[in-house]
Amino acid sequence: MENGTIAGSGLDVQETEPPEENSPLYTMSQVLLTPHMGWKGLETRQRLVSILADNIKKFMEGEPINVVSDL
Repeated sequence: MENGTIAGSGLDVQETEPPEENSPLYTMSQVLLTPHMGWKGLETRQRLVSILADNIKKFMEGEPINVVSDL
């Protein structure tokens, strides 16, 4: 990001949390840092539960979605 190869980044997981006080991530205008708990909002959790329910329903109907394949 410092040389422009990557235009920007949104990060919610870092190797060290929180990043060290002198981390260059804090000074980069094209970086958005959020705590790893960014998923904790009510709307986000409701959406995740809805997606999970849809996945289970489709699996039980014989039409699984979000399938991981080794092909």
